[in-house]
Amino acid sequence: MEENHFLIASHTSKNMKVAYITAGAAGMYCGTCIHDNMVATVLKKQGHNVTLIPTYTPTRTDEANVSMDRVFFGGINVYLQQKLSIFRHTPWAIDKLFDNPALLNGLSRFSGSTDASDLGELTVSMLRAEHGHQKKELTKLVKWLAEENRPDIVYLTNSMLVGFTTQIKKALDVPVVCALQGEDIFLQDLIEPYKTEVLTLLRKRAAEADGFVAPCDYYAQFMADAYLAVPVDKIDIVPLGLNMDGHGMLVEKPEPPPFIIGYLARICPEKGLHILVDAFLRVAEAFGADNVQLHVAGYLGKKDEPYLEELINQIQEAGLSNSFVHHGEVTRTEKIDFLNRLHVFSVPTVYRESKGLSIIESLANGVPVVQPHHGTFPEMLDATGGGILVEPESPEALATGIMELLNDAEQREHLGETGRINTHQKFNDTAIAEQLLKVFEKYT
Repeated sequence: MEENHFLIASHTSKNMKVAYITAGAAGMYCGTCIHDNMVATVLKKQGHNVTLIPTYTPTRTDEANVSMDRVFFGGINVYLQQKLSIFRHTPWAIDKLFDNPALLNGLSRFSGSTDASDLGELTVSMLRAEHGHQKKELTKLVKWLAEENRPDIVYLTNSMLVGFTTQIKKALDVPVVCALQGEDIFLQDLIEPYKTEVLTLLRKRAAEADGFVAPCDYYAQFMADAYLAVPVDKIDIVPLGLNMDGHGMLVEKPEPPPFIIGYLARICPEKGLHILVDAFLRVAEAFGADNVQLHVAGYLGKKDEPYLEELINQIQEAGLSNSFVHHGEVTRTEKIDFLNRLHVFSVPTVYRESKGLSIIESLANGVPVVQPHHGTFPEMLDATGGGILVEPESPEALATGIMELLNDAEQREHLGETGRINTHQKFNDTAIAEQLLKVFEKYT
């Protein structure tokens, strides 16, 4: 990654008013929500008037939540307006009943239960925006922005929201910038004929935005070419960052054995936990069952419970039940404690990861990582020097990489300390927030 992407921007003398529109994740801890909340917090502390505006559901973060109480495009209303025409014309007072935060957070129970065609139809409608079934919701948002918020710039944190751009610009006459946050995983799973229609609409709407922000060079180039059809120089690079409070306290770990391998991410096939479990079995065979452990933490959705159960069965059949610990979903304090136990960390995604916040969290605590050689990981490790890269989707390669670090305490500690220092310098919340602010200044 180019060095200038990580330079800390100087404070601006201009106070800016930002409407920062984010998307909730139905009650689960979400890396994007945590990042958006962190950036908004820093900018507010610097004196900027930032309103963090949730859509779909309230946001959930492991720090003090600075988002507003109101949710626009509430998930229940969005769904009802998609499926039943009567709800496209109900009074706003009726809609408000369905925007209750407790109701919206309950949507997590239904994750994964929606038919693929429903998702396709809804995505088309959302990108059609003022011409879609949810145009009433867009009217509410634009009216509130124009009458009560009056921002200098509007920041959309997902390209699935880029359909809002035309009406926002028409009503407010302000720049609209849109973040890119791993949407390709969702887009590639859409079924036809919706997939083709979504791509056409996305490219049309992308041309209406003033600019974009991507978390790494790889993703900027990929999205510019594959999905947005915009010049790559229309996309600024601002990596994800972290509030470093509490991270990297240099807690002394117990000397191995056992060596502790860690995973912190949503528990699902796309994050590659099955690859790590396979690698763990190989490492345990080489080191001995009593000399290595696998600790796993992260959100587990209902639809992925059978996936985890199958992995636990594999571990039990290998006689390694006592060497596996499932911590479940963790709070911020629990997360830092979890990371401080580890000797090596890996989230071997099967897709080309664009963000990788858990890698930054691991490195911030001095834990070296072993990651697949794809997506953002080469840039991230080039910037931090905190780990090694291995062949993607290969349990054998991952096991070899992990054993390389477990066998070499000097290399393991060097990578961990180098990663910790560089992560704290380059990925801290102030540095990242100021880089994003520089992007905003470019358009205002």
